[in-house]
Amino acid sequence: MDPHPYFFIVIFIGVALVFPLVPLALAWLWRRFFQPPKPGPDKISTYECGVESVGEAQIQFQAQYYLYAIIFLIFDVEAVFLVPFAVAFTGLPIGAFVAILVFLLLLIEGLVWAWGKGCLQWQH
Repeated sequence: MDPHPYFFIVIFIGVALVFPLVPLALAWLWRRFFQPPKPGPDKISTYECGVESVGEAQIQFQAQYYLYAIIFLIFDVEAVFLVPFAVAFTGLPIGAFVAILVFLLLLIEGLVWAWGKGCLQWQH
C-alpha cells in the first residue's frame, strides 16, 4: 500500500509549524509561571556592574568603520567563490568561464564604485 502523494508534504508542513511553535509555547509557559507578576525596584533600577551610570549612554560611531568592514567581507567572500573555479579551471566549459568573468566584472565594478565614493580612503 503506497502512501498518498501529499502525505510527506503534510508531514513537512506540520514539522515546519510545530518546530518553531513549541519553543515559543514553552517560553510563554515559563514566563507565565516563573516571572514575578510586577517588577520590583531591583528589576527596574539601572545596573551596570554595580556602579551608577553617569552621563549619556549614546556614543557616536563613524559609519566608515562599518562600511570598510562590509567591503572587506564582500571581497573576502569573493576569494571563497574563486577558489573552486581556480581548482577546476581546465576542466570547465566555456559557459563557466563566461559566468566567472561576469562575476569578476561585477566585483571590479563594486571596487571601482567604492573607490570612487571614497569608501577606501581612511580619514581621521
